[in-house]
Amino acid sequence: MPGQFEPLPGGGAAVALDDVETSIIRSLAVQLLELIGPGPAEDASADPLAELFAEGPSEPPSDPVLRRLFPDAYGDPEGAPRAREAEERRAHSAEFRRYTENDLRAGKRDDALAVVRTLDALSPASSGEEGAVLKLSPQESQRWLRALNDLRLAIGSRLEIADEDDTDLLYRLPDEDPRKPMVMAYLWLGGLQESLVATLMP
Repeated sequence: MPGQFEPLPGGGAAVALDDVETSIIRSLAVQLLELIGPGPAEDASADPLAELFAEGPSEPPSDPVLRRLFPDAYGDPEGAPRAREAEERRAHSAEFRRYTENDLRAGKRDDALAVVRTLDALSPASSGEEGAVLKLSPQESQRWLRALNDLRLAIGSRLEIADEDDTDLLYRLPDEDPRKPMVMAYLWLGGLQESLVATLMP
C-alpha cells in the first residue's frame, strides 16, 4: 500500500507513510491551522453563551487562500451582468457568510487537527525504519478526505491554479523552478486524495 490508501476490513483506510511524508503532511496541516486561526472558544476571555450567538464576518477574507477556502456563496459579484445584480449577490453573500463562516472555519480546523493528531499517534512501536502504516477509522477517513481537499485548495491557490489546464502545465515545470516543491506536494496530495476516495466508495 505504499503511496496510496487501501481499504481496511470493516471500514476505514490505511496508508504506508515514510517519515518525510508524515512530516510534510503534518507541517502542511499545522500551517493550515495557523492560517484559519483560533476559534472563539480558544480565546480565554470568550463568553461561552456569547459564542453561541456570535456572528461571523460579512466580508470575504483578504488572503487569497482563505478566499478559496471560504468563497462567496452566491458567486463573484464582479461576474454579474448588471450593477443591481452584483449588489444583490454581495448582500446575499455577506448575509450567508455572517451566519456560516464561523462554523465552516471550526469544521476545517477540526479536520486539520484530526490529521495532526492521527499522525502524532503513530508510535515508535508501530513504526519501522521506513516509517509507519497509518490506519484510519471511517470517521477519521472522512476528516482526512476533507483536510486533504483543503490542503490542495490552499496550495492550488498559492500556485494560482484555476482550472485543469493550469494543472497540466504543472507537469512541465523545469526542476529549477522555485514552485517545483509545492507542485510536487500538490500532485502527491491529489494522488492520496483520489486513493482515499476510492477506499470510501461502496
